[in-house]
Amino acid sequence: MQDKQLFEYAVIRVVPQVEREEFINVGVILFCARLKFLQATYTLNEQRLTCFSQQPDVDELKEHLCVFERICSGSEQGGAIARLDAASRFRWLTATRSTVVQCSKVHPGFCVDPLETLMKLHEQLVL
Repeated sequence: MQDKQLFEYAVIRVVPQVEREEFINVGVILFCARLKFLQATYTLNEQRLTCFSQQPDVDELKEHLCVFERICSGSEQGGAIARLDAASRFRWLTATRSTVVQCSKVHPGFCVDPLETLMKLHEQLVL
């Protein structure tokens, strides 16, 4: 039987009007240090988004969400933050901020397969 590994995750949220503090869960970012796993996944439901904002800039939101993936993967297109080690990238992505794309507080857990856990969390918390 495989050992369970400690992981941390946060929910990625879109906050169309920051001053109202209303949000829509759009993705999940998961970090498992021992397995050197850092990945984000998202689904932007444009119909749900229009319930909060009549004129959301969907293209801009998609670009911000793509940056999460680029930074997680360490891609050159992720800029200077993507060159940091995985733990630092995770901490930077999940830091508290007052912007249209935010993360929840970080939550811990144990898993055997971090990718499977990421997909399960995405299904439970976003879809």
